[in-house]
Amino acid sequence: IYIVTNEHVIDSAQTLTVAFVDDSTASGTVIGSDSTNDIAVVSVNKSDLSSDTLSQIKVMEIGDSDSLVVGQQVVAIGNALGYGQSVSEGIVSALNRSMDGGTGIYAEGLIQTDAAINPGNSGGALLNMNGQLIGINSAKYADTEVEGMGYSIPINKVEPIIEEMINGTYTSTDSSSTDAN
Repeated sequence: IYIVTNEHVIDSAQTLTVAFVDDSTASGTVIGSDSTNDIAVVSVNKSDLSSDTLSQIKVMEIGDSDSLVVGQQVVAIGNALGYGQSVSEGIVSALNRSMDGGTGIYAEGLIQTDAAINPGNSGGALLNMNGQLIGINSAKYADTEVEGMGYSIPINKVEPIIEEMINGTYTSTDSSSTDAN
């Protein structure tokens, strides 16, 4: 089973544990990561999961982030503050945004949303109202004068990278990239 998340979520991890909706857990292995695009893919062996857990896992349908329009409703899914699965609703506030995270992280071409993107939501799904994946939640702009500025990586931007990581063909000049072989 392949799980897409952010590179900053798995960065420097010595071990990975993946939790599922039924509260079961399994060891995960990073099969690829890219800090430039803040994307990573983790795998979990199906044999490490019970049949009950496997029966609850569904494949995410991929949407088209290039077709998004400002004002379109979206849903952000994550694990806000580590409390467990959370869901928030908002709109696409802007497209093709750039963000300087202030820690050497700079990203371009992002989806800006007012759906709550809080610590723990990183790597979670941004969905359109058809339940299709259109982005990977990545960051929020935090300031005493700002509210409701969350950012997601458009799925169309990173889907080819994700596919290459899964297929073991991804190569990157990024020094933090993990070789899938």
